[in-house]
Amino acid sequence: MEEYVIDIEAENKEIRKRYRALLRACKPTLQKGDKQQIRMAFDLALESHKDMRRKSGEPYIYHPIAVAQIAAEEIGLGTTSIVCALLHDVVEDTSITLQDIEEQFGKKVVRIIDGLTKISGIFDPNSSMQAENFRKMLLTLADDVRVILIKLADRLHNMRTMEFMARHKQLKIASETSYLYAPLAHRLGLYAIKSELEDLSMKFTDPDTYKFIAKKLNEKKAERERFIADFISPVNEILAEEGIHASIFGRPKSIHSIWNKMRKKSIPFEEVYDLFAIRIIIDSEDEKEKTECWKVYSIVTDLYRPNPDRLRDWISSPKANGYESLHTTVMGPKGQWVEVQIRTRRMNEIAEKGFAAHWKYKESNSDNGLDQWIQKVRDILNNPEPNALDFIDDFKMNLFSDEIFIFTPKGTLVQLPNGATALDFAFEIHTDIGATCIGAKVNHKLVPLSHELQNGDQVEIITSSKQSPKEDWLSFVVTAKAKSKIKSSLKEEKRRVAEDGKEILERKLKSLKITYNTENINKISNYFKFPSSQELFYNVAKGTIDIRNLREFVANERSEDSSQNQFQSHISGLVEKINKKDDTILIGDDFQKVDYTLAPCCNPIPGDDIFGFLTVNDGIKIHRTSCPNASKLMANYGYRILKAKWASLHNTLAFLTGLRIVGIDDVGLVNKITTVISQEFHVNIRSLSISSNEGIFEGDIMVFVNDTDQLDSLIKHLKNINGITGVTRYESEN
Repeated sequence: MEEYVIDIEAENKEIRKRYRALLRACKPTLQKGDKQQIRMAFDLALESHKDMRRKSGEPYIYHPIAVAQIAAEEIGLGTTSIVCALLHDVVEDTSITLQDIEEQFGKKVVRIIDGLTKISGIFDPNSSMQAENFRKMLLTLADDVRVILIKLADRLHNMRTMEFMARHKQLKIASETSYLYAPLAHRLGLYAIKSELEDLSMKFTDPDTYKFIAKKLNEKKAERERFIADFISPVNEILAEEGIHASIFGRPKSIHSIWNKMRKKSIPFEEVYDLFAIRIIIDSEDEKEKTECWKVYSIVTDLYRPNPDRLRDWISSPKANGYESLHTTVMGPKGQWVEVQIRTRRMNEIAEKGFAAHWKYKESNSDNGLDQWIQKVRDILNNPEPNALDFIDDFKMNLFSDEIFIFTPKGTLVQLPNGATALDFAFEIHTDIGATCIGAKVNHKLVPLSHELQNGDQVEIITSSKQSPKEDWLSFVVTAKAKSKIKSSLKEEKRRVAEDGKEILERKLKSLKITYNTENINKISNYFKFPSSQELFYNVAKGTIDIRNLREFVANERSEDSSQNQFQSHISGLVEKINKKDDTILIGDDFQKVDYTLAPCCNPIPGDDIFGFLTVNDGIKIHRTSCPNASKLMANYGYRILKAKWASLHNTLAFLTGLRIVGIDDVGLVNKITTVISQEFHVNIRSLSISSNEGIFEGDIMVFVNDTDQLDSLIKHLKNINGITGVTRYESEN
């Protein structure tokens, strides 16, 4: 193995160079005394991390400097954040304590660093450490949003430098990023960072697709640039005649968003037309912003015909994260749809730097959508879900959703996520109104609580003092606020019922001559498979568990000893079964043969990039790394993820996968498809569902294949059938 030679002199020179670059990035926000604060933080970080190195072999200090640089340059944060970014790993990784930092830098810095420091200690094994850490970080968001912004800068740098990490760690971090951090960046208005995080996540979770799209984009680069130049030229001329100062440029769409479009519409790369957007940024005075944006819109649509369904006006009604812009899609000179975004310099800075820029312009801009969102987060945190995973899911759900605008009877505007119901609206107005809501009038027409609201609806809520939250409400509310309030109310009700159940159980156990103690309560809970004693008490109160069930428990306890021996023989039988099995997947760090099942949500086949997931009841399940559930599993349960790889096979085993076929309907088309699958490839078909509508043919076929090579070859041959326009692999039968 080649020895890594360290040149200390060269490294020290590089550290000084990077520190000077950081100071240059901070220059716009520096005030008196700030430079000394940054220097103190840098010196402390340098000293604390002096013996540490990153996986790449570089000095560890490169990382905090880079995080501080991102915070200053790409997010636009000030001195306090730069100090915290430089020190963000000091408490977690070195002997320096929060108290030491407080003495040197004060309470504000220590509060932010505490929010950035991971939780350590003993946890309930059923909970997720990642979710708990994320919840801790969100709790500090209520006090100081800089915690999240620095965490995003930290995550972005880790993602940019992840190639030196082990594969399973890459998958875990990338999945966590796409599941939580990218939606957070989106919600805070950091669109450039959100796109880069999504692209980098995809680079590690689905490298083949990522490379394929990146290569295609690169091949079309020159052609794209010529098109943009031809499109911009006449717009520039008219803007100059009108005396409007603006800069216009083409911006390619992110690889992740192109892939999403290909997946959702089941189309190849060549058919994705909006690979880029044209952005027009106007130099405008504050009071003329709206007028000038619409003037530029008029100029563009005079030159190119707009698509009337694709106009988005976020200038009159900005998004909740402060985003303002005018979007339209027009027909370009070569019969190609082009998205055009029109905004001023101020709007562009808010779009690029999100929260930090919003703060800077707050005085001049009365809109405070972002403040309202922070307030919503505070409301959710005031009543947090004890299960961190449920809390994260509820919270995440409201990060990415588009907004709809709803009016109260008096004309007040309320923003809600797309898909929100009348009940969500009631909880948004006030918790008590939500809890006692029995119906609503939408545009003066009576509707049920589950009625989905549309943009521009006017809603009046009808309440009753006899109403209280119901379990089924959770199935149709979408806002995190409504979910957390309903769950909280139901828990309180359940706790009251469980108290009664506790007394009933005590009496029943007495009649069966069983001592009422913690050990016996735990045994009974386990026997009936209840996760907690409260659940047991609740079911006793509801009558689900009665004296007959308790007698069964007593009888089972007595036969426990004999069943121990049966258990031992069952275990040895399992081991024997595993050893006899023709194993196709090796699992764990040392790649052993272990029993597993293939996950039906993504149907992995040999050749797919895979991982193992240790479930609570069903043993190890094998998923594809690009499985729709993978990012959630890895983000929340990283500690249950196992390495997995396909053993060398002799192509004797067949694996189930699905194909979606689209084409122009023709006589004998089904026969041609089945001939290719069954006769040319000798592949067995498990199920076939076909529909034809006005000359368009659509078919879903589940087939058994040996590996990805055979599948790719089969897809290629099917595409060659006359009339077939698209063949794509889909995840599962559902």
